[in-house]
Amino acid sequence: MKRRDFLRAACSAAALRAAPKRPNIVVMMADDLGFSDIGCYGGEIATPNLDALAANGLRFEQFYNTARCCPTRASLMTGLYPHQAGIGHMMNDYGLPGYKGDLNRTCVTIPEVLRTAGYRTAMCGKWHVTPQTAGKHNWPLQRGFEKFFGTIAGAGSFFDPATLTRDNTPIRPETKEFYYTDALGENAARYIDELSGADPFFLYVAFTAPHWPMHAPEDTIAKYKDRYRAGWDALRAERHARQKKLGIVKSRWELSPRDPEIPTWDDIPDKDWHIRRMAVYAAMVDRLDQAVGQITGALKKKNQLDNTLIFFLADNGGCAEGMAKPRGPQAANTSARPVTTRDGRPVRVGNDPAVMPGGADTYQSYGPEWAHASNTPFRLYKHWVHEGGISSPLVVHWPRGVKARNGITSQPGHLIDIMATCVDVAGAKYPSEFKGEKITPLEGRSLLPILENGKRPGHEAIYWEHEGNQAIRAGKWKLVKKDGEAWELYDIDADRTELNNLAGREPGRVKDLEARWNTWARRANVAPWNSWNK
Repeated sequence: MKRRDFLRAACSAAALRAAPKRPNIVVMMADDLGFSDIGCYGGEIATPNLDALAANGLRFEQFYNTARCCPTRASLMTGLYPHQAGIGHMMNDYGLPGYKGDLNRTCVTIPEVLRTAGYRTAMCGKWHVTPQTAGKHNWPLQRGFEKFFGTIAGAGSFFDPATLTRDNTPIRPETKEFYYTDALGENAARYIDELSGADPFFLYVAFTAPHWPMHAPEDTIAKYKDRYRAGWDALRAERHARQKKLGIVKSRWELSPRDPEIPTWDDIPDKDWHIRRMAVYAAMVDRLDQAVGQITGALKKKNQLDNTLIFFLADNGGCAEGMAKPRGPQAANTSARPVTTRDGRPVRVGNDPAVMPGGADTYQSYGPEWAHASNTPFRLYKHWVHEGGISSPLVVHWPRGVKARNGITSQPGHLIDIMATCVDVAGAKYPSEFKGEKITPLEGRSLLPILENGKRPGHEAIYWEHEGNQAIRAGKWKLVKKDGEAWELYDIDADRTELNNLAGREPGRVKDLEARWNTWARRANVAPWNSWNK
């Protein structure tokens, strides 16, 4: 080797040794968690581990998801709007590019990109971006992950989850005490132990909690058995007051009124059943936080916490879906719901006040009444693209990279920004081609400037479409509508709870924002809801 080449190589090696170690990245996502459920966002549920991450990190006041589980997962994993990744709705193929119900090959996933930069990769939890009956072509190991423990399907029993899988092999729960949330924390901690080394790692933990069915261990439910006796209206007022005190919502954002379809607490029968439903929900969130504690504990044990970039967020707002008792052929087993428990008891399906939820032999939801409280202070729920459906808590923790401590940022962000941030901090390159396929350009923008300096150039606009519900946010202005109804216009800075519709006063602005939404929809493979939902 010539002296000049030797010196150049020596200098390059020295520079690599002197460069800060690239961070590990851990993305944790809850399923059907409302904006106000965790403590650091105003909730009363015990979430000390998430609260500790917030106290030493940064919370986003205005971070957005896509209003539904599988579109959010597609968007999170690819940095694209869900229709661009092929999952504009659920896991059904409607014969349109944006609605294939299966992650396409013109997108790349975070682990696929990070592996090109030398990252190790693992996943625990709910995948839900490919039909469970379509083969393994889009399972986690086929889309960039080295290790996987979790479920391919979207929902199911926490005591006997459908499609439970390790790597590419379907498995069954191994212990009598199996509880899915606990198992995710345990396996994530194991992966941290296995992957910690010279190379950084990316870990994705997709919890199914607190998605229905309302299942939790009885000892955790008992912590909340009397907590909700004052009802949902009192809970919303309590949470809103706490949110304002924390600074996570502005005092000028009034609490939205009770949904007119929800009765007052005084007017309902079966109060004990309603109290129990919310107690089980709280226990599910509590247990999720305990799993987060296992994950952060594993990072501490390996001396990795300070240089691990951690994101915690939710896939959509609280879920108002009811659950009727199945009849006729529907009473038979589904791919996600067992007929009997592992010890042979029949599973009682449906929101029946005569059946107290929580155990493995029950299958219920917590309904719109408590979902409204989960989404405090906003309107509407999962499915809709008003703020209650799309607003997510986002906690970011990275002691070596986040300048703020116990900080709150008002800058808007979206799921598409997570991929961009991962690529940025990893020193990776988002590809224009991958495995012979031309790749859709990245839509997201890195959040790193916000983490480091408190601000970044924002998106010109952020867009939504789900089940014909549509929205665009450009700066402080948000244009939004339910499927088949008129556009509503809100000044989000002044009125984030969407109570003062300005569409009648600002017809020009409505027309401009609608035109911009239509341009995006054509570019992003969005098709009119009624054209394919038949």
